[in-house]
Amino acid sequence: MARFSGLQRDVLSLYRKCLREIRNKPEDSRINFRNYARAEFQKYIAVNKKDFNTVEYLLRKGHRQLELYATPGIRNIR
Repeated sequence: MARFSGLQRDVLSLYRKCLREIRNKPEDSRINFRNYARAEFQKYIAVNKKDFNTVEYLLRKGHRQLELYATPGIRNIR
């Protein structure tokens, strides 16, 4: 099994939190949330894992977005 750095574990943890939060959304809109989360992570896949400032910034941004989209008022995303 591969050993991940602390930042890599943080990124994987954020992704898992996103997938868990999707389960709280209405069933008909879950695919939209899943596609959005996948696209956001794919967008930054080329970021160098040693570029700590960028990775930390993207983690903070991701946590803020997760907090926003986790609110019950948001029922769908496009």
